[in-house]
Amino acid sequence: QVQLVESGGGLVQAGGSLRLSCAASGSIFVIGDMGWYRQSPGKQRDLVAVITSSSTHYADSVKGRFTISRDNAKNTVYLQMNSLKPEDTAVYYCNADLIATPEDYRYLEVWGQGTLVTVSS
Repeated sequence: QVQLVESGGGLVQAGGSLRLSCAASGSIFVIGDMGWYRQSPGKQRDLVAVITSSSTHYADSVKGRFTISRDNAKNTVYLQMNSLKPEDTAVYYCNADLIATPEDYRYLEVWGQGTLVTVSS
């Protein structure tokens, strides 16, 4: 099985910073788009940022504050979060599209278990 494991969440004060990491492990032949999503109680899971082979995209609410990046050699995606606000409090989930083996060209959609980010005021 392919697994995504997030880390780096925690409790910070408003205005502080956190860096989230998400490492993919297992059978990975090709890894495509990777992204970060977040979800608060009673709300839908929303896109935070996505990174492709050639571009990045951000939700309007985090533009200028968050930066997504990736290290393809490590199959890892990062989310640098600066100037955090209480509204950023949520469980953050990593997502990746990948092909596990060269014998099967179907893209799989894989999710991590989530990491909690709490921003106090």
